[in-house]
Amino acid sequence: MGFVVACGGATPAPAEPDPAEAEAAAPVEKTGGESAAGAGEKEGKEGDAAADASRQIPTTCEQQDNMCLPPVTFVKRLCSGFYPDVALTLFAKGTPFTRGYLTRDTEAWNASGGSSSNDKLLFDEEVLILSRRKADTGGMVVSGAGGGYDVLRWDGTCASLMTEEVRQHVPPKPKFAPIPWKSLDQKTRDAFQADEKVGPLIAERRRECKGATMGAVSAKCEKVDKQMGAALIEYVRSGGTLPTPGPL
Repeated sequence: MGFVVACGGATPAPAEPDPAEAEAAAPVEKTGGESAAGAGEKEGKEGDAAADASRQIPTTCEQQDNMCLPPVTFVKRLCSGFYPDVALTLFAKGTPFTRGYLTRDTEAWNASGGSSSNDKLLFDEEVLILSRRKADTGGMVVSGAGGGYDVLRWDGTCASLMTEEVRQHVPPKPKFAPIPWKSLDQKTRDAFQADEKVGPLIAERRRECKGATMGAVSAKCEKVDKQMGAALIEYVRSGGTLPTPGPL
């Protein structure tokens, strides 16, 4: 009987690993630089989102003391420029923001450095309170240093007032800064002109004033200009529809 015997040779040595394959299989560790870059990207996106939020016209307010104020970041942007259409939106009927009224005539100045009006703020003029400014006393207790307010006028300019220059009590006949008709967006002007009460006054003003409202104008021009201004404000205060302005 024959037998088949399997003869095994020497056991082969294990193959050397391919350096390229070993490198590919090794786990990749994130370096500190990559982590910092990721964090920086996240912070950048959050910063962009905050900037976008500060440009949006607010519909809600932040409570401070007994006042309902727009967001601080929005106020800074608003008062660094000139936005008459935005002012009409903020003053519109039903908005939650606190109104104030002047206790005396006072010069218009803007502590934020943006546009200010050449027209004085008048006794009983209506303004919208934007922020409370605390008195800078350098850490000292100073009697009578009550700070003040930054406010928005109906003409779209901001003004800075002392605490005693504004109150929240509504006077019998509030006054209003004139709305700068020529500075309004065309869509806003179109909405005013479409109103059955305001539209005819706008047309009459155009005829009487022939594009001019300052300098040598007729008494009729001055009269109809005031009538139109009052009609614009009444339209906004009574809930008239206007287009919503875009972001600041």
